[in-house]
Amino acid sequence: MVMLKVALGLMSVAALVAGVPALAHGQEIANEMERCGAGAKGPAVLVDVRGFAAATGKVRVQSYPGTKDAWLTKGEWLNRIDVPVKASNGAMRFCVPVPQPGKYGIAVRHDRDGNGKTDISRDGGGFSNNPSISIFNLGKPGVDKAAFYAGPGVTKITINLKYM
Repeated sequence: MVMLKVALGLMSVAALVAGVPALAHGQEIANEMERCGAGAKGPAVLVDVRGFAAATGKVRVQSYPGTKDAWLTKGEWLNRIDVPVKASNGAMRFCVPVPQPGKYGIAVRHDRDGNGKTDISRDGGGFSNNPSISIFNLGKPGVDKAAFYAGPGVTKITINLKYM
């Protein structure tokens, strides 16, 4: 009888988990601005990235679940947009879809020479909520400083790039 109750309990938990949409990890996507345009249903995040030091190289925008375990953890990002920099007035705009309303964080990296390697003396970066970064936290703020709530529609944020 106890085993039957345990089995039924586990089946109930499995049914609950199956009903919750899973967050897909590691999807490279195009910067499709129509996902954030007029009449867009979302959920998505319209990200204005400002302060490009040069209109060269590549920019990477990555979204993460807004949890301590996933934030800035290798392989835990949700969507990645990786494109050449075409900054007009030092700014670019990105549309990052998210799987459902909830807490997320966005990380941006400007690889000025486009070599795919981080050069702390030249490359720039920034995070949602624009937390301060320093050599003491290795440029990685905690999720509590960077996480924001994305609603069911299009949520707008601005990220200001910082360079050493």
